[in-house]
Amino acid sequence: MPDTLTLIANAAGKLTREGLRVTGRGGTALPGLVALTLDPNFITALSSGLSHGVVCVSGTNGKTTTARMLADITRAAGWEPIHNRSGSNLDRGVAAALLADANWYGETRGDIGLFEIDEASLPNAVSRLKPRVVVITNLFRDQMDRYFELDTLAKRIGDALATLPAETTFVLNADDPLVANLTLGRDAKTIFFGVDDESVGGTIPQAISDATRCPRCKAPLTYKRVVLAHVGDWSCSSCGLARPPRDVSATKVLLGESWSEISLAGTIGSIFAPVRVPVPGLYNAYNALAAIAAARAFDIGLTEATRALANFRPAFGRLETVDLEGRTLRLVLVKNPAGFNAAVGALLETGRKPRLLAALNDRDADGRDVSWIWDADFETLAPAVVHAVITGLRGRDLALRFKYAGVPKERIEVVDEWPAAIERAVSLAPRETEVVVLATYTAMLELRAALSRVGAVTPFWED
Repeated sequence: MPDTLTLIANAAGKLTREGLRVTGRGGTALPGLVALTLDPNFITALSSGLSHGVVCVSGTNGKTTTARMLADITRAAGWEPIHNRSGSNLDRGVAAALLADANWYGETRGDIGLFEIDEASLPNAVSRLKPRVVVITNLFRDQMDRYFELDTLAKRIGDALATLPAETTFVLNADDPLVANLTLGRDAKTIFFGVDDESVGGTIPQAISDATRCPRCKAPLTYKRVVLAHVGDWSCSSCGLARPPRDVSATKVLLGESWSEISLAGTIGSIFAPVRVPVPGLYNAYNALAAIAAARAFDIGLTEATRALANFRPAFGRLETVDLEGRTLRLVLVKNPAGFNAAVGALLETGRKPRLLAALNDRDADGRDVSWIWDADFETLAPAVVHAVITGLRGRDLALRFKYAGVPKERIEVVDEWPAAIERAVSLAPRETEVVVLATYTAMLELRAALSRVGAVTPFWED
């Protein structure tokens, strides 16, 4: 039974949550903030008794989708995850998820904590949650006004992970040298995942690569194959550090307009039938590998995992599709150069000629510094763009970026109001075609709110 302070914090958080719901707001963060203000130990108190323990899923890109995939897998195994499903991934979001699951006595109904964690917050989060499993998808440059240089961030994360008990299992992307190095050279239980399909990727690190030097000796890394930015088949000829063997591996990746398919191998064993996930893009193949590797860490069978992935539904803004006036809107959240390039790759690898609704904001949750748009590969996207409707607080900056990337000015149109921008983008697309919505976080919230008002989507916290 939680102590008196935790019970008071629990009650106050629940009352806050109920008040927000009555007024039609989501309550994905504020109730948790109230609980933590009253009891800083609230997260530890409510999570410590979960029978299957806690898993933290972190990284720059892919953590929301990976966490949602893993939540579906644990449900398929008969477990009841407590999951910050809305993507509120700071301490307050974790606390709010625990509040939503607990009764008024502070007793949780779920049996596993499954928490997406902001990568800059991961060191503090693991000290509170003492996770059984930690999953890290990748580390890219993201919101430089709020985070750190990558080497500094990786060191902070590595130092925090080193304080966890020996029985903690780490699920790490072998193809990202910064992530793989978090446990290389120490005695840690680690499951590595990666893509071993030699047809995937090129041979030269991309212009946005931020970690092409060895994380151990700082000599330049050598790549046999580059998948995205600094992610790929890497090694250091100076000190001998190299991409570790993969315990969960995709030996073949096939990509369609609405799905991705992987053939599995590694110490997990091979299965006859490929695993198909109903979301497109190579980066979603990585997310599926991470989720399968995490399931293995919990001894969940491959059958349950693949069945759950076959029925997966994407999260808010993560290639989510919306039907509107006979058109399909495909919502793609973009927030940094690597994420943008991965999204563009998913659009172009199947030969699309996209009609775009693109939105750029610079609020705190987006990152105040929007100069990242000049590092993202708009030039690859530009020749395929049929038309681009641009909106958002920094819409004119984005329109200028499209212009310099080579999109003819007659194909670019700036519309300031959110509903008007949606209406214009839809009107320019023939019926039964697709409009791709590329938007930063708060811009996606605004666009989705406008869609909710016309009944096209439910509020994201109800998803």
